[in-house]
Amino acid sequence: MHLATSANIKKMDETVQDNAEECVNSFSDEQDEEIGLEESSDDSDDSTEAMFLDDLDPLWDRLSDPSDDDWYPEVTPRKKKRSGLSSVSPSPAKSCRSGSPASVQSGKGKARKSRTRQSLPFSKSMSEEKWRSADEPDIEPTQPIFRPKNTPGPQLISTATCSPLDYFELFFTKSVLKTIVEHTNAYGAMRQEGKKKPWEDITITDFKSFIALVIYMGVLKCFTLTDYWKTSDLYSLPYPARIMSGKKFRRISEALHISDPKVDAENDKKRGTPEYDRLCKIKPLYEDIRDACRASFHPFQNISIDERMVASKARNGLKQYMKNKPTRWGYKLFVLADSLCGYTWDFFIYEGKAKSEERKGISYDSVVILANERLLGSGYKLFVDNFYTSPKLFRDLLRKKIWACGTVRANRIGHSKTKAPRGNIRWFREDDLLFVEWKDKRDVLMCSTFHKAFNGDSIKRNVKGADGVWALQDFPVPPAVLDYNKHMGGVDLSDALIGYYTVLHKTKKWYRSFFYHFVDIAVVNAFILHQQMAKMKNQKPLTQKAFRETLVRQLAETGPAYASEIVRPTPSTESHLPKYLNGDSTFGRRKCKMCPFKTPVICATCKVHLCFVPKRNCMVKWHE
Repeated sequence: MHLATSANIKKMDETVQDNAEECVNSFSDEQDEEIGLEESSDDSDDSTEAMFLDDLDPLWDRLSDPSDDDWYPEVTPRKKKRSGLSSVSPSPAKSCRSGSPASVQSGKGKARKSRTRQSLPFSKSMSEEKWRSADEPDIEPTQPIFRPKNTPGPQLISTATCSPLDYFELFFTKSVLKTIVEHTNAYGAMRQEGKKKPWEDITITDFKSFIALVIYMGVLKCFTLTDYWKTSDLYSLPYPARIMSGKKFRRISEALHISDPKVDAENDKKRGTPEYDRLCKIKPLYEDIRDACRASFHPFQNISIDERMVASKARNGLKQYMKNKPTRWGYKLFVLADSLCGYTWDFFIYEGKAKSEERKGISYDSVVILANERLLGSGYKLFVDNFYTSPKLFRDLLRKKIWACGTVRANRIGHSKTKAPRGNIRWFREDDLLFVEWKDKRDVLMCSTFHKAFNGDSIKRNVKGADGVWALQDFPVPPAVLDYNKHMGGVDLSDALIGYYTVLHKTKKWYRSFFYHFVDIAVVNAFILHQQMAKMKNQKPLTQKAFRETLVRQLAETGPAYASEIVRPTPSTESHLPKYLNGDSTFGRRKCKMCPFKTPVICATCKVHLCFVPKRNCMVKWHE
């Protein structure tokens, strides 16, 4: 047995040396990843290998001796380790597998990682050679010709006079309200079946009053729902009780149901199968709101796509966690918004990896779904962040005549960090794509299909000098960075408008969180339509708070029908003379009844504060 083992070891030694010589000869070939040792071991008999495997340790120690120069020819200089210990050279198998001694990888995971780096669009050496400085001229690409499918802006008659309720009913139409009321009554009757008190059907008027209170609670915050109906001196809010009792509001909120309970029961039977629809309980309203958002407004040329989180910690498979978002736990939506006004034009709910049919990744597919050239038109400028930006996506968008700009992750273009002063710009072009690196406090990498590398723009930064004094200093900046900062915030603007007076509150059912968010989308989009229509008519729009207050009154059918609450004076024979509030024109200023400015003048008869200056003669306008 010992003789057989020695013979096998000797035979193995010769085989390994022959393969090692072949590996050294083909050392410069980066594509050759075949290992002679693995071929030798594969050809040998498994039973024989098991017999002498333990006796190979002396052989491996001899083969891995660092003094053997034949195994490791010095192709490139290697960095020495800081420690005083002599570095141990890698094993022959690892050395043969790697392209060069500097890029040694061990294990399957590292080898796979090495192959991933080689598959990047631009290798490190190639990208370093292609970089150019800002002094080198760049040819400005052809700018897009803007040809939208419809006229940008509100898709309404420009001369129409609409109230806040009219704008809101573009999204929550009468048919939508009727559907929700029918499903709520069906679900409420099913819940109360077999109990002492049967379900009392609600009407569309009741449901509009319910929505009015929901919006009212977003404007006036209380800690709990019961606080709105308390009669103590600390609260004493008469308006909610005038619209609806607290018990009725709670009864509607507990029975609120968007979909048909029968359809839900059929869908629950499919749970665990591919036919199961996770969004079945919100599907009717979900589709209606998306259609209404697209039909009521058409975006201007600059648009942006980003994620939005609907806060929730419910135990539901749709819930996501995003550590870099202000709202970490909740339901994730992908949103396309207008960069100018923040109008939510389209969105869809992310259902998770298990449900989504990802063809090229969710970052690629979400942009393709939202940026639909058949609905938008051509010539749009899309702004995205580094989650979405990739050379493949931007080239495909360009074929659809949609130009794009966004920050890009360094690993997607094989970029490596270099030391450079603040404000340094370097760039290179790859076909129709421009890649720009700008040094600010951090490295900023941009990719664009319609920008020039540098056109002389500068930006001010507060810099601490050598003497410790902070001062403003100008730094050159690429135009792609300026446009990105200006137009990327469409979704953030929409989120901010929603967050000021959000109607979202805790619920026991996950689908009711989506209902409240759809109300938020409808109110904010209706407010933006009001702003755009007032701008077209050269009128002053309402603030969002005043818009919501008026909408609450109109939904609940209380108060004046329109936003203007100015009580016109009755005709009188008395003289309406202006006078100062306190005998001094600089003291005791109050807000004018006709304009947003302050004035020290008051009408002696009407007791109304009015401007009385040449540029703002509100005194005359009031009494006309």
